[in-house]
Formats: sequence, C-alpha cells, structure tokens
Amino acid sequence: MWLKALKTRLKHDHEVIEGDEEGNSAPTAGDYVVVWDKTKRGEDDEPLITTEGALIVPQRSAVKRLQKTLRYDEEYAAWREPLGEKTRMPPCETVLEFRQYNNTFMRAARVQLPPETTIQRVRYNDVVSHDGAIVSVTRFVTTAQLSPATTEMKSSILRSESGGAGLPSILYVHGGGMVAGSVDIMRAQLSRLAAMSGVQVFAVEYRLAPEFPAPVPAEDCYAALTWLHSHAAELGLDRARIGIMGDGAGGGLAAATALLARDRGLNPPLKSQVLISPMLDDRAAASLASRGDSPLLAFATIPLQNIRMCWRAYLGPGAGRSNGGISPYAVPARMSDLRGLPATYIDVGGLDLFRDECAGFAQRLAEADVQVAFHLFPGVPHGFEASADIGVTRRAVRERIRWASNL
Repeated sequence: MWLKALKTRLKHDHEVIEGDEEGNSAPTAGDYVVVWDKTKRGEDDEPLITTEGALIVPQRSAVKRLQKTLRYDEEYAAWREPLGEKTRMPPCETVLEFRQYNNTFMRAARVQLPPETTIQRVRYNDVVSHDGAIVSVTRFVTTAQLSPATTEMKSSILRSESGGAGLPSILYVHGGGMVAGSVDIMRAQLSRLAAMSGVQVFAVEYRLAPEFPAPVPAEDCYAALTWLHSHAAELGLDRARIGIMGDGAGGGLAAATALLARDRGLNPPLKSQVLISPMLDDRAAASLASRGDSPLLAFATIPLQNIRMCWRAYLGPGAGRSNGGISPYAVPARMSDLRGLPATYIDVGGLDLFRDECAGFAQRLAEADVQVAFHLFPGVPHGFEASADIGVTRRAVRERIRWASNL
C-alpha cells in the first residue's frame, strides 16, 4: 500500500526499479526502495532519501546499497503497534493548535502514572521575575520533609523538621516547546520524581511564548532559582545542593538558566543539571529542514515544522539563522564558552530529532572540562517515556533518578 502511494506521489519523473542498468539487484526488504530520478542524468548528483524509505538516484547512476539501520527498539515497537499514528503529533499550523494538542496529549499520558500518596504540593506565589511579574513555584515534598504543614500559607517561610543540615532540592522546568505545558500537567511525573529520588522538587510556572518570547521564559526560570537560593534556609534546604532539571524545551531552558547562574555569579553555584532530551539549538532544526533527507524524519513524534514553529515563536524571525542576533542565554548551544558549568547529565533517544544537538552539546561540555554523562538510547524517539514499562525507559528513569538523588 505504501509503495503504491509512493509511486503516486513521485508521479512521472520517477520510477521504482527492480535493478540497475548493469543488472545489479535493487535493495530489497530492510533496505531502501530504489527510484530512478529521470530529471538527473549525471553521476555527480547526490542520492536523496525520502521519509517513505525511498532512495532516489540519478538515472544511469550505479545503485549503491545503503543499509537502513535505524529502527525502533523491539519493546518500543511492540508498545507502539496498537497505537500507530497516535504516538505522533500531527503537523500544526499555529502555536495555539500545537499548545492545545500538546496539553491534551500530555494530560492523557501523565494520568497513567499511579498517584504518589506520600507527596504533598505547596504553591508559592512570591517569585518576582526580571520585569516585576509574579511567577509561581510548586513544591513537591514528603510530609516528613514539610514542617510545619502550611499548604494555605501565602508566605514561603518553611523550616525542615530536623532543623539541622539543609536538604538537597531540584528546580524543575517542564517541556512543551517553550509554548505549551504547565506544572499542573506534569504533577504526576514530578510527584514520582520527588518520591523516587527522595529530593524535594520545585517546579517553575514560567511564562510561555509567543505571548512572552525570549528572554522571558529563561529569566522566569532564573528568578525561580534565585528565589530558591535566597529562601533555602527558611525552606530547610542547602544552597550548595541545588540542582536543575528539565525535559525537552524545559531541558533547554534549564541549560540556559545554568548559563545565567554561571555568568551572574550565583554563589554557591548550581551543583548539577539533568537535561532530558533537551531542545538546545534552533539551527539544528533549520539544518534538518534544509537537507530534507534525514532518515530521522520518518521517526519524528513531533513534526519538524512544529519544532521550527516553536523556535520562531520563542526567538522571532532570527530563529535558525547563524547570524540572527540570537542570545546564547536563549539558545544554549549558541554559547561559545561552556567552561564552569555544573556537572551535567544528558540523555536522548537515538530516533529523536534533538539527537545530534544533544550529542554535540555533550561533546562540547566534555571539551570544556565539565563532568558530563551522556546516554544515547537506541531505537526510541522523543517522548519515549510514555512507554513506561519497557526496558529502555526503565534504564533511562533509573539513571535520571540516580543523578537527582546524588545532590
């Protein structure tokens, strides 16, 4: 069926072949379907790989056998099979459409997690951002860590039950392309993180683009960090044991916050950052779009056009341009000097469109003599954690929790 659709799409300028003009067999099952491009006669033209799995080569060129090695992890494929295209976000024409789909999908996914009855939530509404706006922070904490129990207090003055050495804490930044998501949508995951790690989690409700483009989201996150830092003693926390963590776009904002903390002289500095499939480089999406032949595109759970739309909503018309006047505090991969950043954990799926920018950022951190752990999980795309019971997800969660617990 898909081959018939491919022939229809390619129409008159291409034809699927069984072999080349020298009698060599065309690639069969597991490889690319080979297609002659009748408009190209020379042998200097590069072949084009389409997302349908076709290798388009110039007519009269030798057919080169290109093995297609990217494939789903077996357990992930079995989990995905009954869901099919429901695991993919459709192309969106507007940011508001993206936001609605993302939030609906994320709510449905997160409610599958069992409730953590040991975790309480306390919301604080006294974080002042750079422009005077009030930003809220929600604390995920066990009853033993929360004393006195003051869920109705507007003040943020809380003391630990022990009254002794301060406890570690994590500032968490949710994902959603900088344009969607919320702390409330992530509450089940954040409760689980607090319960499994034993570390208190403070999640920031940063303002979203396009209503609030860069630098607002990153500045809101930095304001939450400095609030946590300055109130640490009152909250029963140790200022020297604060880490930052985020997923997707939240991972990118967490990295941006770490850069702001370094360059604005936060002292004591952040102890660590945990970046989960972070969205780090607007130029990477533009590069994928300009090439158009990456096999990764066939596995995308978020269409490339949606990712580029989110970057434009956040950065404006300069998004994706090397000379677009974009601040590295908005796009961490644009920062030329990564020295002095906290110990960093990064993981990403091998089928994630953010794969290359994550790997590149990890390499640059290592070259800057930053302690870094980088995990590339083969066979899974962005958001693979939705398949909670498969082996690769369990391994990823185990490593994230280990890093969160070691503050």
